[in-house]
Amino acid sequence: VKQPDLNWDNPQVRKALFDMMNWWVEQGAGGFRLDVIDSVAKEPDKMITAEGTNLHPYIKEMSAAVLQGRDLVTVGECWSATPETAKLWSNPDGSELSMVFQFEHIVLDQEGWQKWDLKPLPMKELKRVVAKWQTELAGQGWNSLFWENHDLPRIVSRWGNDGEYREKSAMMLATILFGLQGTPYIYQGQELGLHDPTFDSLDEYRDIETLNAYKELKESGRFTDDELLAKMQYGSRDCGRTPIPWTTEKHGGFTTGTPWIKTQVDSGFTVEEQERDDGSVLNFYRKMLKLRKSDACLKDGEFELLLNEDDTSVYTRTLDGETVYVVSRYASSECAMPECIPENYTVLLNNYADFGKTLKPYQSVWLKKI
Repeated sequence: VKQPDLNWDNPQVRKALFDMMNWWVEQGAGGFRLDVIDSVAKEPDKMITAEGTNLHPYIKEMSAAVLQGRDLVTVGECWSATPETAKLWSNPDGSELSMVFQFEHIVLDQEGWQKWDLKPLPMKELKRVVAKWQTELAGQGWNSLFWENHDLPRIVSRWGNDGEYREKSAMMLATILFGLQGTPYIYQGQELGLHDPTFDSLDEYRDIETLNAYKELKESGRFTDDELLAKMQYGSRDCGRTPIPWTTEKHGGFTTGTPWIKTQVDSGFTVEEQERDDGSVLNFYRKMLKLRKSDACLKDGEFELLLNEDDTSVYTRTLDGETVYVVSRYASSECAMPECIPENYTVLLNNYADFGKTLKPYQSVWLKKI
């Protein structure tokens, strides 16, 4: 009926948890994603709900009992993480986890009443935060790279342009993320450029967080019903939970029955259609992943932020004398080519067919200096 909050201070509880994890490893599990793992060492008498005194000792105990000496990938959801604590979580010595999900970049457009009060994304601040994590964890920890997950709305609706430039901005956001150092995560449908679905009434939502927030905000008397629905539309976890549109059939071919939540099937954004389109978001992701896997500079190169403007950014990855430039435009207008671009280069990846004297709307490229 409810999610239990286990008492990790009880050694019998920890042993039972570790036994359960070992059982899953024996079945062939490749690793674990640990939900809000920074809250398992609470200190109720001190009102400490995250980063308790025994947190890292407990994680080290878990690592020794389950993880070490095995080829496993582990990632912890850590809302309280800072670069300093992330160095503990993802210490290269393997004493804790492989990496953590940190959320400093994700909350930059929030203010007031948590995720339901939003402001325009401060682009310079986003790039500053990304650069901080890239720089401070270099050689001392490991980054996880993500824009979307099961708790967040679709990134192309949130930080891109889900209208005229839906495909280009989806590709641009991917190009920025996958050029960074760390382990990139693709949330289901992100590789199709899916945008937030439209929920026409509160009855169409299923997420308990959304329903509770609507009730609480309505009782506050601060917002009209239309304003509340607009807030839910932008921030609800249901935005990322609609079924994948596999085909153009009813319900996207997800089921012949009635799905638990409404489906969205947009022309050109089903798996079936994108498989056939060389210029689709899906095939762009495939090309990008192949490049990233084959280029040592993109995997292990040193990060440097060269240009941080409101609508344009340039960062580099450098390894053994080779440099890749990641150049991105965050606006629906063209701009002059940044002066920091090298004169001679090879275009590795481009979300447009050409690359010239200007950056087109939401254009993003990987350039290798010659």
